[in-house]
Amino acid sequence: MFLNDNNNTNGYNHHQPPSPPPPGMLQTHSHHDRARRGTRRSRASASTSNSIVRVSDTEQQPPPPPPPPQDQQQQQPNRSPCTDYDMAYFHSYAHLGIHQEMIKDRVRTETYREAIMRHQDSIAGKVVVDVGCGTGILSIFCAQAGAKRVYAVDASDIALQANEVVKANNLSDVIIVLHGRVEDVEIDEEVDVIISEWMGYMLLYESMLGSVITARDRWLKPGGLIFPSSATLYMAPVTHTDRYSDSVDFWRNVYGIDMSAMLSLAKQCAFEEPSVETITGENVLTWPHVVKYLDSYNVTISELESVTSKFKFNSMMRAPLHGFAFWFDVEFNVPTVAPTSVIESHQVNGSLRKRRTNPSETLVLSTAPEDPPTHWQQTLVYFYDPIELEQDQVIEGLVTLTQSKENARFMNIHLEYT
Repeated sequence: MFLNDNNNTNGYNHHQPPSPPPPGMLQTHSHHDRARRGTRRSRASASTSNSIVRVSDTEQQPPPPPPPPQDQQQQQPNRSPCTDYDMAYFHSYAHLGIHQEMIKDRVRTETYREAIMRHQDSIAGKVVVDVGCGTGILSIFCAQAGAKRVYAVDASDIALQANEVVKANNLSDVIIVLHGRVEDVEIDEEVDVIISEWMGYMLLYESMLGSVITARDRWLKPGGLIFPSSATLYMAPVTHTDRYSDSVDFWRNVYGIDMSAMLSLAKQCAFEEPSVETITGENVLTWPHVVKYLDSYNVTISELESVTSKFKFNSMMRAPLHGFAFWFDVEFNVPTVAPTSVIESHQVNGSLRKRRTNPSETLVLSTAPEDPPTHWQQTLVYFYDPIELEQDQVIEGLVTLTQSKENARFMNIHLEYT
């Protein structure tokens, strides 16, 4: 399945719809120009300034210093350039509606608050960095938990409003809002805690985890705390007859008129891009497979450039296979001795499953189909035509997720199956 590369697409942009891909191979390029929680605003209107501002000092802020000489710039490690795509991304998060949607996601927001309060002993009296602070709500939760100082960092103009929220809640002596990229701002001390809500659709869309890694490598003390402490991406084959019927079969008989000539185009429009939508556990045909486990303490930026996983499923029922669903969960754990993996893999019905070592002590934010819905929903990659499955039939193949070379915040999905 080949997506065209035009931005803001969700439908066809060719005079003739492409032929369906050969059975068993999908190539999906997720290059639509939109943020994970809303449509992007015009990139042309995005600011192109790279200056760093401590928002609480903006009234007395002198002009930013000139950039360092070229040879000094080249000596700075892990300072990725800020591209036009980055500026458009940051600009999209200046829109309040995106933040309102996130905050209204009670599963998301209340899990973060519970994680902070449950581990208050690890936060009270400590220095915290909030990566991508948005409106500042997680920074305020940390201040309420007794943090000594919180650096709230955001490259979007929402940082200006976050600083007003901080002042309105009389927390300016605790929370310092920094308007700039984590890669560029300066914090003149090591920090004890990093907190961030970095997850995008399908976990890795938006590629914000790289900024968390940069903050970790620049400022986190040895033995420091990172929330979330780990993340796991899952996939599973799904059946979704109602969705297929609504998008495709509808055209077979429209008010008594045969419009089946629209079927090829309907499939392209409905299924050429990954679809973010909510399914239930009843749509899932097998146990899920772990595509990628990420340990926040050890993951590297280069590790995120390409993720490949082989899968093998055994269908638990006879049903049409309409595609694959992806979802994730994140965990909030305090490392006991040293940061280590808190999961182990084992085989269940031919698929990798995750077993937590201390499930009663683990706080999990899940976007799984069987759990309460979140604004992330699930990400589905649909086939143009369903495949009839028998019970216990084996589905195997591999999936590769790669960052777009043009814009690392976008993701390419390569899926092979038999």
